[in-house]
Amino acid sequence: MSRVEGIFPGIYSILRYKKEFLRGDINSGLTVAVLLVPQAMAYAMLAGLPPITGLYASTFPLFVYAFFGSSRQLAVGPVAIVSIIVFSSLSEVTTPGSPDYINLARLLALMVGCIQIVLWFFRLGFIVNFFSHAVISGFTSAAALIIGFSQIKHLFGIKLPSTHSIFHLIHELFGKISETNIHSLLIGLSAVGVIFFFKRKFPFFPASLFVVVLGVMVVYFFKLHDRGVQIVGDVPRGVPGLNIPNLYDFALIKSLLPPALTIVFVGFMESIAIAKKMAAREKYHINPDYEFRGLAFSNIVSGLFSGYPVTGGFSRTAVNYEAGAKTVLSSVITSIMIILVLLFLTPLFYYLPKSVLASIILVAVAGLVDVKDFKNLIKLDKKDGFLLLFTFVLTLGFGIETGIISGVILSLLFFIWESAHPHIAEVGYWEEEGVLKNVKYYDDVKTRDDVLVIRIDRSIYFANIGFIESYINKAIKDKGEVKSIILDFSAVNDIDGTAIIELDEMIDNYYKRNISVMLANVKTPLKAMLNKKVWQHEMDYELTTKNIAQILKG
Repeated sequence: MSRVEGIFPGIYSILRYKKEFLRGDINSGLTVAVLLVPQAMAYAMLAGLPPITGLYASTFPLFVYAFFGSSRQLAVGPVAIVSIIVFSSLSEVTTPGSPDYINLARLLALMVGCIQIVLWFFRLGFIVNFFSHAVISGFTSAAALIIGFSQIKHLFGIKLPSTHSIFHLIHELFGKISETNIHSLLIGLSAVGVIFFFKRKFPFFPASLFVVVLGVMVVYFFKLHDRGVQIVGDVPRGVPGLNIPNLYDFALIKSLLPPALTIVFVGFMESIAIAKKMAAREKYHINPDYEFRGLAFSNIVSGLFSGYPVTGGFSRTAVNYEAGAKTVLSSVITSIMIILVLLFLTPLFYYLPKSVLASIILVAVAGLVDVKDFKNLIKLDKKDGFLLLFTFVLTLGFGIETGIISGVILSLLFFIWESAHPHIAEVGYWEEEGVLKNVKYYDDVKTRDDVLVIRIDRSIYFANIGFIESYINKAIKDKGEVKSIILDFSAVNDIDGTAIIELDEMIDNYYKRNISVMLANVKTPLKAMLNKKVWQHEMDYELTTKNIAQILKG
């Protein structure tokens, strides 16, 4: 890898640019811009921010990612899940849409970027592996429902209190359903129907932009804003200037740390998943650490230029790819188009009904509720199914942060429990294939009443050595008069110092009971580690499956 490619992957791809890429990049850049303008405004409104904030977050951050990220097709910008996390965290601190709220959103973006810089610098991209698929799926489905219900007030044209519990929101909705603005509801439902129609029949048609234009025209010509239809109103013209948020309120920064971490990991999971999918299709490599770096600089720039946290989006990236994007030039073109909208077209959004923006959000999140995933997990692994359901229910009942943090903690507890209770099996020699097989599943394996052969199917460490000893003791008791124990280490890749010391004590205890212990199929790196120990009894590490077969045949 060249130095330029390592520091600026985007520039490197442009330096190697081919003319045949240009048409696809221009087409995809324009297509994503058309999609992003209404989406960005809708997602900003979802985050409790003025719609213009979504456009600010869709300018310089896209440009910056194009140079520092490793994906050629990833479309960075505001997304639904990050927007609802922003709303759920900041609305607890101050009033949505207020100047303080807007400043906090910028500060949150800056914090997200700084955390991502740290993760990139220390090459900690592997941390996302601890967010299990079940947790992310349960969280995403619940977040989609929360996002959908949060838009009911705009769709129905009624005022509802800000809440992070979907159950409380439904209760409030039924109490105020009589206050529904019928014009707002009809506009919103019509927009949902139009978007769904074009999405199914003509997926590349800019349906979101179409309903925005149609909504503006309907409100303007029929004066529906005078009949209670909520509109966007004045949208500032011009590109955002440098605006540094307050970095000296450490108590505030501390309070924003949990949502910042949530956005970092949830946003990265969404981003890396779609980026890897596109890269696999185009046969190039995605570097997770470079992705942290690209997203980090994008969020820092978004925080400094009046935006809010951003990440790569599923739907826009898919549209970007299908429209022909081959390099990061498509993102640069999208960024330029959004800047042109800010400079010249913002007055056109004055009569845009909020129910249309709500409809765009509703359609976008409709596909995130994954019932099929839950059914599959229940069939494959009830533990993962329970984990998904647990995260889903807690997210619905107690909010975004509580749900995902609880889900991650529970998944880690499951992981710790499993590592402390490794799979262990008594095995015998199966002559047909010349291998050792679990006696529980194979009746025709060769065994001996006085020899116990135990296979340990996980690395050994301080937390599971006690469980291993308990299993062996029970196996000795069940088997009867055991004279020898052979520990098959074929699946053991590592063993820590504490476990080696306890293994020595365990072997000594067996010798005191006139039971000899041997180790078999020990891997070379493990032998080197075991040889550092001065054992209380002479140990033979050279036994193989062939030797075990000879012992069992007597």
